[in-house]
Amino acid sequence: MSAVQDIAKTNVTPEVLPQIDDPSTVAPKNARELTRLFLDRLNVLEEGTHEYAYARNTLIEMNLSLVKFAARRFRNRGSGDMEDIIQVGTIGLIKAIDRFDLSREVEFTSFAIPYITGEIKRFFRDTTWAVHVPRRLQELRTELAKAKEQLASVLDRDPTVPELAELLDLSQDEVIDGLVASNGYTAGSLDLPADTGDSNSAKSSVSYADFMGACDPGMELFEDLHTLAPLLSQLSERDRHILSMRFGQELTQAEIGENLGVSQMQVSRLLTRIIGQLRTGMLAAS
Repeated sequence: MSAVQDIAKTNVTPEVLPQIDDPSTVAPKNARELTRLFLDRLNVLEEGTHEYAYARNTLIEMNLSLVKFAARRFRNRGSGDMEDIIQVGTIGLIKAIDRFDLSREVEFTSFAIPYITGEIKRFFRDTTWAVHVPRRLQELRTELAKAKEQLASVLDRDPTVPELAELLDLSQDEVIDGLVASNGYTAGSLDLPADTGDSNSAKSSVSYADFMGACDPGMELFEDLHTLAPLLSQLSERDRHILSMRFGQELTQAEIGENLGVSQMQVSRLLTRIIGQLRTGMLAAS
C-alpha cells in the first residue's frame, strides 16, 4: 500500500502534505479523503506560498474526474467539443475549491458539482446563440425543428408556415417569429468579403469586420467604479482600511493580520465578508 493510500485511510492531518507525483491517477476512494486533507491544509496556508500553490493545484488535478463526470451530460449539445466543455467545467471546480468551507460539514463532491455544471451551462448560454434571443423563442426553435422534421417525413417536402402553425397550434405570426429567431443560432464570419457595390472588382478585399465598431474597454471600468464608489462609502473605516491594505498596498493576509493584531484566518473571513457585501451591492445595481 502506498504512502498516499496510508494517509487517505487515516484521519490524521499531517503538518507536511504528501507529495503526489500524478494527482490525476489517485483513485476516487482515496481522492475523497485526500481532498479533505488538502482542503484543511489549504485553509491555513498563506496565499502565495509554494505550499499553498501545491495544495491548490493538487486539489484541482485530483478532482478533474468530477469535471469529466459532469461534462458527459453535455456531450450531445452540438456546440463546442468536449475539450472546451472540460476547460469551462474546470473553472467551476476551481471556484468550488476557493469557496469551500469545511466547517459546513458538506461533502466537497456535493458542493463542487453545482459549480461545475453551472459554469458549463453558462458557457452554452453565452456561446450557443450568436445573438441574444428571448428564452421563449429559443424553446420555440426546438419545437419548430421537431415539427419540420415530422412534417417533412410525411409530406416529402419542407412544410409551409400554415402547416407548422396548425401542427403546433400556434398563430402563423408566432411561427414566423420562431423561424426568424432561428437565424440567431449561428452567424456568418465577419471575415467574409463585404458587398461594397463595386462591380468593377472581382472580389472585394473589404470584410464585414472593417465596418464594425469596437467597445471602449475603459467604459466598462468606469461603470464598475461608478457603481462601486457609493458602496465603498457605506463600509466602516476599518473595512475600507483592510481593502486598502489588500488591494491598494497589495499586502498578504498575514501582513494585514500583523497590522491589525489578528490572525490570518480572521483576515480571510473579514475579506470574504467585505467582498461579498460589495458583490451583492454591485449585482443589485446592475
